Amino acid sequence: MASLESHCDDDADHGLATRKALFRGTERVYVRRSMKYRTFHDTDVTVSEVGFGLWTLSTGWWGEYTDEQAVEMMHRALDLGITLYDAADTYGNGRSEDLIAKAFADRRDEITIATKVGYDFVNHGEERRGQREIPQDFRPEAIRRATDAALQRLKTDRIDILQLHNIRMEQVDDDALWAVLEDLRAEGKIRVSGIALGPAIGWLGEGVQAVRRRNPGVIQHIYNMLEQHPGATIQQSARDCGAHTQFLIRVPHSSGMLEGKYTAETVFPPGDHRGHRPRSWLLNGVKKVEQLRFLEHDGARTLGQAALLWLLADDLVTSVLPNIYNVEQLEEFAAATEAPALSQEELDRVAALVAENFGLEPEVGKYKGTMELASA
Repeated sequence: MASLESHCDDDADHGLATRKALFRGTERVYVRRSMKYRTFHDTDVTVSEVGFGLWTLSTGWWGEYTDEQAVEMMHRALDLGITLYDAADTYGNGRSEDLIAKAFADRRDEITIATKVGYDFVNHGEERRGQREIPQDFRPEAIRRATDAALQRLKTDRIDILQLHNIRMEQVDDDALWAVLEDLRAEGKIRVSGIALGPAIGWLGEGVQAVRRRNPGVIQHIYNMLEQHPGATIQQSARDCGAHTQFLIRVPHSSGMLEGKYTAETVFPPGDHRGHRPRSWLLNGVKKVEQLRFLEHDGARTLGQAALLWLLADDLVTSVLPNIYNVEQLEEFAAATEAPALSQEELDRVAALVAENFGLEPEVGKYKGTMELASA
């Protein structure tokens, strides 16, 4: 594990892909000259700035996809320069990893595979109801067994990025658990290790304590322009303590709000994960989005792209993982890194709006996990 005396703010590698593509969205034509890439500190593990989360294709939470439909979308993503594919062994009880193996059997060296372990879906997978959690098993022997099983499903000899899936403080403090990650890395089975925080937004204490105690190579968490707490504090903790931790960002569009297509009349279908959000999230979110329309550049940058670029303006963010469940979204988001970067004036204007809560009444946040920090 890298020393805490090292510095976490070294410049990430922003290499450019050589692929070129022309593709058409519903309303605009985007010309993508090249995807951009960033590299994890002290490794050769390189990922596209826009990644692809397999939860949308494998869990049924965003609609049902056949294997053929999923593979076709993944092939299109790679054609557009997306090389990071983020799975979890519990997504579809192994299905997300099976899909990666099926899609890229003969192109393994062209992609970077991230997956997660920690939920005991082998014994409890059939107990899942919607998005409710099933029991976890973070015993070192269980993590080793789960990693070996993931390698078999992925049909590969190494996992590029392994994340402990939605850990609690007990796992942050478990020396034996972190030792097994080091062993797996020494054996060449994994290359970068870290944690995912969730399932819902929160986990401030867990994230900061992991940075302080463990200096993980990666933390995946929820963070976006509309939901900056506690993500901003977790990321700042990496800077403050000189950790080498880099970040993968999920829910970068606040469950689609920052794509700019919702209205106060939007109704989500039964079973849709966004239906779990409070009504105030929709009503206030629409008002906030209208104040962010200045980030749109007609024909050059959509609001959905601006939301990704806002995150990528932080060099600790290695890749963003938007929810992608149709080709139109895929093509728009893949083109984000070719859109104009946000100016400092635009970044400052966003910060001012957030500081004033967009002129709206303060909302009571609903967070999970430990939301108080222990003394350093």
